[in-house]
Order: sequence, then structure tokens, then C-alpha cells
Amino acid sequence: MKYQVTFRERTDSKGDPSENPPEFVEPELTDDVVLDAVFVQRIEPESMHVQETMDEDDNFLSIGTEVWEYDIAEGREKDFEDALKNSGMVIEYEVLDDEGELANLPQD
Repeated sequence: MKYQVTFRERTDSKGDPSENPPEFVEPELTDDVVLDAVFVQRIEPESMHVQETMDEDDNFLSIGTEVWEYDIAEGREKDFEDALKNSGMVIEYEVLDDEGELANLPQD
């Protein structure tokens, strides 16, 4: 099963990532859960300005997002979802169908 996961990502004043969000999920997982992980996109913090740096009073707005797609081993979906919830870095996650489109499955 495939998942699309949106992580929150802290950045420095230049908008460069100061942490690697997927690393917060990895300690929760055994080696046989994730079959593949692909970086999809990064969305810079809203506080970035034309001059490519944040103003001093905008540093508290230094949260961007990263979107990743994960291919999860059959039967290990619950382990993966639990790891996402425990990471403290996941904004949302959604199941993708076979064509890579969002599936309309309920999440608990």
C-alpha cells in the first residue's frame, strides 16, 4: 500500500531545513515495513520574503512542509501509521490508490 505523508519541517532564517523530518519516523519502524520512500516536494515557510531570508520578527514562522510517498509492505500498514502518529512531525497522511491518486479511505 502507498501513502502520501506531509511532514512539518523547521527551517533557519534562510529557509534551509534545520532537520530531516523522515528521520523522526525511522526509529519507530523495523526494516521490513517501508519498501520504498520517495521525496515529492518541499514547501517553503510562508515567512520567506523576496530577499530570500526571513525578517527577524518572522523567525517564529519558520515552519515549512515536506511531502513524501511511502510504499509499505502488505500487512504492515498499522505499524507504519502508528510510527507516523508517534513521530510528532506528521501533519497529515493519506492512502494512495494503485495509480498514485489519493484514495478515499477513512483514517482513525
